[in-house]
Amino acid sequence: MRLLMRIRFCQVMNRVLCDENETVEDLQLNGLRLIQKKQGFRFGMDSVLLADFARIRSTDVVADFGTGTGILPLLLYGRKKGARYYAIERIPEMAEMAERSVRLNHLEECVRVIQGDIRFLKQWIPNQSLDAVICNPPYGLPGRTLHNPDVLREAARHQEKDTLDLFMESAFHALKGKGKMILVYPAPQMLQLMIALQKHRLEPKRFRLVHPFADHPANLVLVEAVKDAKPLLHTYPPLILYESNGCLTKELKSVYHIAEQTEVCQLDPAGSTPGADEET
Repeated sequence: MRLLMRIRFCQVMNRVLCDENETVEDLQLNGLRLIQKKQGFRFGMDSVLLADFARIRSTDVVADFGTGTGILPLLLYGRKKGARYYAIERIPEMAEMAERSVRLNHLEECVRVIQGDIRFLKQWIPNQSLDAVICNPPYGLPGRTLHNPDVLREAARHQEKDTLDLFMESAFHALKGKGKMILVYPAPQMLQLMIALQKHRLEPKRFRLVHPFADHPANLVLVEAVKDAKPLLHTYPPLILYESNGCLTKELKSVYHIAEQTEVCQLDPAGSTPGADEET
């Protein structure tokens, strides 16, 4: 009887917090759920890989720059990485969706969604108060990628001219000494990313390349940089996503908490190929 009442309560909450054009995704992680659009921008595998890669202590204060619909704070919370989170998003519609997901999961006490521009970060987060900044920035470079007519997809995929510099400069000021900035980015642009990090006194300390198949070039890189650290870069073993037959590798199953004996040859839309629908 209690279980039935709980199921009905959850169904009512879902209807209250999302509209007919949205869906509530079960993240398969400690009962956490995320509100997304049925059509349009949806988070991709990039965020899942980034949350798994991040070395964040259970007591850390973390900010997600460009949280989109709020997927990264939820994934970090579900993995017990961090104690308090700032989820910052400049697009009002996305920030509002992220706020509803926070309420849906009853995480108001530990996740604060902030709708605003990173340029005004000091209004919400004091300097040198964060242990970590995590970021899945837009990958599209100005003038190099086709624009998308969908406003939310466009914002999630395309940088403005100063996006990365702004994120890194803000991270440097908000992080404590030796605080971390953790990012996912296209592998072909890895050199530019690391140069930009060093420019802002965020020293790349470890990185991991992500390959769709063992015999394919890497398409993503996961990077951890440390504020005012000495230069010393640690290379981690590559992460291979799929076997030659298209099924998930054992390690990717582990990332998604899929039982090893399960033969999984594709993921649902919320776990699509990296680079397809990134958070901004």
